[in-house]
Amino acid sequence: MTRQQLFDTILEKRSFLCVGLDTDITKIPPHLLKEENPVVEFNRQIIEATAEFCVAYKPNTAFYESMGVKGWQNLQETMNLVPENIFTIADAKRGDIGNTSAMYARAFFNKEESGFDFDSVTVAPYMGVDSVSPFLGFDNKWVILLALTSNEGGKDFQFSELKSEEKLFEKVVKTAHTWGSPEQIMFVVGATRASELSDFRKIAPDNFLLVPGVGAQGGSLQEVAQFGMNDKCGLLVNSSRAIIYASKGEDFAEKAREEAKKLRDEMDILLDKYL
Repeated sequence: MTRQQLFDTILEKRSFLCVGLDTDITKIPPHLLKEENPVVEFNRQIIEATAEFCVAYKPNTAFYESMGVKGWQNLQETMNLVPENIFTIADAKRGDIGNTSAMYARAFFNKEESGFDFDSVTVAPYMGVDSVSPFLGFDNKWVILLALTSNEGGKDFQFSELKSEEKLFEKVVKTAHTWGSPEQIMFVVGATRASELSDFRKIAPDNFLLVPGVGAQGGSLQEVAQFGMNDKCGLLVNSSRAIIYASKGEDFAEKAREEAKKLRDEMDILLDKYL
């Protein structure tokens, strides 16, 4: 999916919502535990209930890796349920020396070898260009670089001032521009960093931003749109727990749909306001 195609989908659906499929078997409704495959059945119903209102799905691979071989099978079955016109993000936060990153890229992008055909993968940029460039070698695939994260510990390093008087996250973003274009690279910027978004946009005006932290983590959708939206929208706002765990009862899919629709309706208004 190209940047223009993603923007077209956003305009068509009047949404820039990404639903996080961070499925924890200890948190899904108890009645699903009698199913042959509770995780996949939960994901199936969530996807069917929310696909109308979102433009992306983002499974955090840790929730699947923790279950071993069965978890990887669950992830593959889940991705097979996602409609083709919806952007997919492997939230894997990979990043290693070049030959290892090349294997990670093949794992998420090379369907013939691994069975996975994600549109994008999250990558930690700390080890530099040779750890990122293997992911950029696939046509129409995206790298989503960690830049300004929403967790409290993100302040430990990301705001450190360098000798150039720029912050570390600013150095990461500026350097990443030399690795690939806004057609290839997105950045992760936490919703709880909304006050820094306008400054972030000065150094990354054209890139899409993946923005976690709206909903359960307390980020403001209105502030994210106000300070982060560009002329192609440029935002994928993720909500996980607030949608998929909106209910632990048999109505969980219906409640997830209601929460997704509520966010989509807010996004519709914000698209009119800022585009």
